[in-house]
Formats: sequence, structure tokens, C-alpha cells
Amino acid sequence: MNDILKKMKRRGRRIVALTCYDYLSARLLDDAGVDVILVGDSLGMVVFGRDSTMAVSIDEIVHHVRAVKAGVRNALLWADLPLCSLKKGVKKAVEEARQLIKAGAVAVKVEGGVARVPLVKAMAAANIPAVGHIGLTPQFADRLGGYRLQGKTSQEALKIVADARALEKAGVTAVVLEVVPEQLACYLTTRLSIPTIGIGAGKGCDGQIMVQHDMLGIYWYVAGKKAPKFLKEYAHLADVISSAVANYSGQVRRGTYPGRKQTYRLKRSDWLVVETALESQCQKRRPGGAVSRRKQNR
Repeated sequence: MNDILKKMKRRGRRIVALTCYDYLSARLLDDAGVDVILVGDSLGMVVFGRDSTMAVSIDEIVHHVRAVKAGVRNALLWADLPLCSLKKGVKKAVEEARQLIKAGAVAVKVEGGVARVPLVKAMAAANIPAVGHIGLTPQFADRLGGYRLQGKTSQEALKIVADARALEKAGVTAVVLEVVPEQLACYLTTRLSIPTIGIGAGKGCDGQIMVQHDMLGIYWYVAGKKAPKFLKEYAHLADVISSAVANYSGQVRRGTYPGRKQTYRLKRSDWLVVETALESQCQKRRPGGAVSRRKQNR
């Protein structure tokens, strides 16, 4: 996996990545030529309706990795290691990362910089490819002052550079840069040997990733929240879905669905046979019918 992405970086071929949480979406993304599919802990928000990613469990990620794996043919499948795994210590975190690999992922993404070095090294020793994630790390948003730009001061920017270099040295196969200044992302992209995948980090990265429900115009509309600056909607499926459901509901209530084209029918001659047989059965079961009279004669 590492060689594939490194070759893409060397050739200047931009890496396309999207999140995914189910089989059908995985088939569509894979058929469309997406390079990397991530089962992100963003499922906590877009699938389970929670306020953040922080409460997602390893079992939930494993469940969705299995579903997505069934639809993937060519893309590289990554999975997030949730916050609860990181809190259990390096040894337990490695065990839970291995669960994600067994479920079908080819790499496990971990959030955090220098603090994740011991875990990344332990994963490498266990032959578990790791992907780094620095800048805005949603699992630790409460410590970062919320979902805001990271690296906006020289001190913050230098820390992110140190995080990236430490993760590269520890053995990550790629690093996600989230919501950082474009200049910083460009600098890291040209200095690191591993691919950089940006989200809110400008176009200078080796690739880009977005949450599928964001770029399809679903999540932020339904949640009633302001979308982040870096988001570009390539469709507005919230309107499409709402319109389709309203149309369906109206037809059901008016009795126009299902119509003849959506209905199965027996041949008239066959239905007459069935109808006659059913009527005969009903007569035998009626009080005073043929069955009752026979019993009385006995």
C-alpha cells in the first residue's frame, strides 16, 4: 500500500479519498475510481447523529469496515482508530487496530502528532500500516478550542511540522493535514517522503479527502449547521432525497402508487380457479356447512 501511494506522489498524480460507511456507497465510490476509501469515525456524526466523533467505539468502526470491504474492489481501504482505543494505552490500541485490519482495512489512521509516535512504532512492529492525522484532530477538538484553523501562529505551525516529521520517522505511510494554512501544507508536502492528504489544507497536498455526506450536500443541511469554509458541495442530495420521499408519500396517500406497471397479476383463468377453491373452503368452514353436517350424521 505504501508503495502505491508513494508512486502516485512521485508521479504527481493527485490522490482522491472519501469517507464511506456502507456497502452500496463503497461500490459507487470504487466504481468511480476513488483511490482511498476511509471508514472514518465521522460516522458518529453522519450515521449515528452524535455531536462529535469522540464516543465512537471500536466495534462500530469494525462493523462498518466489514460492510465497506464488501463493496471495495480496487480502492485502498483505511479505517480510523477511535478515541476510546487511544485511551486504553499502546498495547490495547494495537490489538484494536489489528481488529480493523482483520475486518478488511489495509491501514489504520491515528489522530495526533508526537504523542502518537509510540503507538505508530508499535503498529509497525506488528505489521499494521499506520496513517497519521495532524492539524485539526476532531477527536481532540475540545483541547484545540473547537473546530478551528490550526497552525495559524508561527509557534503552532512549527509544532505541526515537528508532528509531521516525527510521524514520518516513526513509520506512517501517509499523513492527513486538516484545516491548516496552505503554505504550511505545501511546505510539508515538498519536504516529506510520504503522501500528504489534505482537508481544508489547500490544493498543494498530494491528495484530498472529504466526508462523503458533506460533498454530497446532505449532512450540514440536515444538521442545520454552518458548513466549514473548505467544503465544496458537488451535489445537493438533501433536496433530491426530500423531493423523492415527498413524491412517494403523496402517491401512496393518493392511491396512485403502486400502479399497473408496479403490480403483478395472475391470469384471469388461474385466478378463477383459485377464487373457486377458496370459496369452497370457506363454505366447508361455515357453521352448518358440509363439514358440520357430516359430523352431526356421525
